[in-house]
Amino acid sequence: MIQKYLNVAEFGLIGRNLSHSFSAEFFNSKFQKERLAHRYSNFDLPNLNDVRAIFSKEQVTGMNVTIPYKTEIMSHLDRLDAAALAIGAVNTIKSTPNGLEGYNTDAFGFEKSLKKHLLAHHNRALVLGTGGASKAVCFVLKSMNIDHISVSRNPLRDQWSYAQLDAKTVSNHHLIVNCTPLGTFPKVKDFPNIPYEGIGPDHLLFDLVYNPAETEFLKRGKQHGAEAVNGLEMLIFQAEKAWEIWMD
Repeated sequence: MIQKYLNVAEFGLIGRNLSHSFSAEFFNSKFQKERLAHRYSNFDLPNLNDVRAIFSKEQVTGMNVTIPYKTEIMSHLDRLDAAALAIGAVNTIKSTPNGLEGYNTDAFGFEKSLKKHLLAHHNRALVLGTGGASKAVCFVLKSMNIDHISVSRNPLRDQWSYAQLDAKTVSNHHLIVNCTPLGTFPKVKDFPNIPYEGIGPDHLLFDLVYNPAETEFLKRGKQHGAEAVNGLEMLIFQAEKAWEIWMD
């Protein structure tokens, strides 16, 4: 393990528009509590052309990856964990003597958080968005035998468009997961355009967005009696899993 030989290890987050990200605050606070001299920084990149340069320093041990690079980053890595390969997205990178290894801890975090709220009738799901995070969500739903369909502005085969959704369709899918960035601070008035009138007390709305704590998507669901869960708990679970991978 690389950390054994370093007094200070460096970690970070690769993505775009990271000023309001939770990760740096979470990990730097963790390091302080555990009296570790490690550092966690944001790497706000316009593209991934120079991503290898980030790992050129010996102290760089691991990185998280967020929007919009969870899929694109895969071609820059030397090895993919079996789950990350099956999901088709990476959100955690570990630097090893044999190169850069890619993992997906989003799936772990989502499943652990979802299970705390899931009921037997939440057996059909709408997954809003088709990016890297949604791939992890669909992977989990499939493993849990929950029937699901992805909804996209530009649907591919076996996906639906937002225009295809009506109140009856929404009412028949009691689990709705928002995997889009709509509603993220500072654009807190944005929300997925779905027929909220189809939502009722049997629904569970899960938003991967965690800032703000209650997005417009969740507010509208609660107005119709649904249970509303944001992505903060999922984020903490996936971050702790990433830490385990880096320390292994």
